[in-house]
Amino acid sequence: MRKMLTPVLLLMASFLLVNAAAAAAKTGNSVETTVRASWKLDAKPLDIVHTLDNRRVYILGNDSRVHVYSADGVKQGAIPVAKGVTAIDIAPRGEMLYLIDSEQNTFTSVSVSFSVNIDITGAPFLGEANAPVVLAVFSDFQ
Repeated sequence: MRKMLTPVLLLMASFLLVNAAAAAAKTGNSVETTVRASWKLDAKPLDIVHTLDNRRVYILGNDSRVHVYSADGVKQGAIPVAKGVTAIDIAPRGEMLYLIDSEQNTFTSVSVSFSVNIDITGAPFLGEANAPVVLAVFSDFQ
């Protein structure tokens, strides 16, 4: 009888300790939150990712587009995608966008780059006024 009573008492004691710890956790801890940003979206969101440097947010909408926003909510553009795309992800540096199409059972990687218009009105120049100019930024070097 004693052999059977000891394990039962140990089991009851451990149960009481776990319940006491859970009760203390419910009353002693709290979670505090602060809303840092909120903005209206162009479509119902289905998935979201952001770059590791927190500069851009990519939101897959139900309108078959990936909407690109800056971290402060300014829309940078939209990338059209197939209707079956249900999930997105990005490369660590944000240079590739990955799409999962659950209707076609496909994975697609899309190279992403951004163009910025620079106002050069009144700036001096050499050569033709409408000559194309490409500015390459090598951001992976330090």
